[in-house]
Amino acid sequence: MRNKTKPMPVLRSDAEAEQFVAESDLSEYDLSGFQPMRFEIEPKSAALNMRLPASLLEAVKAKAKSKGIPYTRYVRMILESDVARRS
Repeated sequence: MRNKTKPMPVLRSDAEAEQFVAESDLSEYDLSGFQPMRFEIEPKSAALNMRLPASLLEAVKAKAKSKGIPYTRYVRMILESDVARRS
């Protein structure tokens, strides 16, 4: 028997999403198109200003664009990842 999946419903609020997850059998839905989401909760209270070669900045911007995020967030993610890594 062929495995059929239901399309994901449009959820217009957090309450609708919570209810959907609580009451639905998620194995009935195709979740393969989902992508991880990263939420930035901590307030930004400091700034960083640096000079770097234009070619590097353009490469960073291109990489961030390919990931669908602003380049400043991409730079922050790289810094956070490196700091979190064990040396």
